[in-house]
Amino acid sequence: MVEDRITNGKRIAQLLASELTGLVTAPLDRITVVDSTPDAEPTPDGTEAYGVALDGERIGTVTVSPDHATLSVRGELSTEVEPASGLTVDRAAETVQIRVDTGAAVKGAVDLLVSIVSES
Repeated sequence: MVEDRITNGKRIAQLLASELTGLVTAPLDRITVVDSTPDAEPTPDGTEAYGVALDGERIGTVTVSPDHATLSVRGELSTEVEPASGLTVDRAAETVQIRVDTGAAVKGAVDLLVSIVSES
């Protein structure tokens, strides 16, 4: 059996955008993808692919690198919240950065975003 893992940063960002726009349960029904750049090409430092808005106000950005996507969100995430496998979280002052290394980790990134939005 062959196991495929999505590790392309651009594809991971696309999967994340699909999750954010396809879910309608609260609070995700208040989140939208904005300022999308479909032709954004991954770079080692990250290229902005799109923004994330809550109730029309931009709260974050998704950047693409060759092997991952990063969701940077204004807000806080409790230190008690543990990231799922395939995710790395950096909690800085008033910003949380979530590195998403695989397509399978996208749902975990959405869960973290829900936690951040819920604490706002």
